[in-house]
Amino acid sequence: MTRRVKGVLFLDYVRMLRAHPDRSWVRFLQRDDLAFVERKVDPEAWYPMDVFERLGVAILQVVAGGDLGMVHQWGRISAVHVTTAVDELIVPDDPRESLMRFQVFRRGFFDFEPLTILQITDTSVELEIAYGMSDLAEQAASIQTMGFFEGLVELAGGTGVQATFAHSRWRGAPRTVLRVAWSDA
Repeated sequence: MTRRVKGVLFLDYVRMLRAHPDRSWVRFLQRDDLAFVERKVDPEAWYPMDVFERLGVAILQVVAGGDLGMVHQWGRISAVHVTTAVDELIVPDDPRESLMRFQVFRRGFFDFEPLTILQITDTSVELEIAYGMSDLAEQAASIQTMGFFEGLVELAGGTGVQATFAHSRWRGAPRTVLRVAWSDA
């Protein structure tokens, strides 16, 4: 079964590539991938996860120059974009409830389970990340996810946000586990 990602996320990657028309992507993309970059992206449609993965690696290598810190910051910024696009995702002064709502809304972004809440309290969450991609793509996606959840918690009123990887698949662990902690809103 082909795994898919919703157009609202796919569109972010396409916009990033389009913003840099002077750069060469051919090393990272397949010929058919370029058609996705050139045509209109429907935010409500579903797109192939393998193309999304290759677009992400191209962005990491060509736009970010391999700098995972930029990927982390992009994750934080994307929290603003997603929360603007998804009504009622943020519950003011309640990061825990906002995270629970995200878990429900997340089902609308992927047609598989890339993120699973393992444990949640009023001041922390532990998530398993499993996009099922190559190590480089999984690492970049996980770091972007870290930034996203830091941003989401802050938008919901959490302060002093700290995030760490308890386990990282790209470092040989059997799974990736992200821990995010914050002070009460």
